[in-house]
Amino acid sequence: MKKMTYAEAIRDGIRVEMKRDPKVYLCGEDVGKFGGCFGVTAGLVDEFPGRVVDTPISETAIMGSAVGAAAAGLRPIAEIMFVDFMGVCMDELFNQAVKMRYMFGGKATVPMVIKTICRDVGCSPALAIHGSLVHPHPRSENRHAFHSRRCQGVDGCCRTGQQSGVVYRAQATLGLQRRCSRG
Repeated sequence: MKKMTYAEAIRDGIRVEMKRDPKVYLCGEDVGKFGGCFGVTAGLVDEFPGRVVDTPISETAIMGSAVGAAAAGLRPIAEIMFVDFMGVCMDELFNQAVKMRYMFGGKATVPMVIKTICRDVGCSPALAIHGSLVHPHPRSENRHAFHSRRCQGVDGCCRTGQQSGVVYRAQATLGLQRRCSRG
């Protein structure tokens, strides 16, 4: 078993999926040139040219473009920098991505992953509540939280089906190391 940080395990999960399926791409604020928030996506822009897309600072645009791309057959991994910003793009998530399959009689799928950072466990309850806004939606078939000991998260969520999934990661854990079965 290889020892890696949570951030490295997340990056590895994205890398595995991008190698496995050419339809998978990554989009979000600073995910390319700057390596994403806390360096989680560092190096992926060079490894997968044209498939790592830096977006404008607009969570609504990130989510809307990911929903459209997924409905058209791609498999986006959309990064919303912090879960605090998920409220801005709830319309695209709840009224488009999650309901599209049902609105089109099961003929439309939206196979996308939303990747975001939660505030640290034990922080202010006012900050900790954000995760509950997204996680329990009844029509989102894949509700995943990242678990680094198994090195699953983005890659497991990408493979689980044709609906949307959310991968949370705790900010404080990104630099921690664990032994992972992958690598």
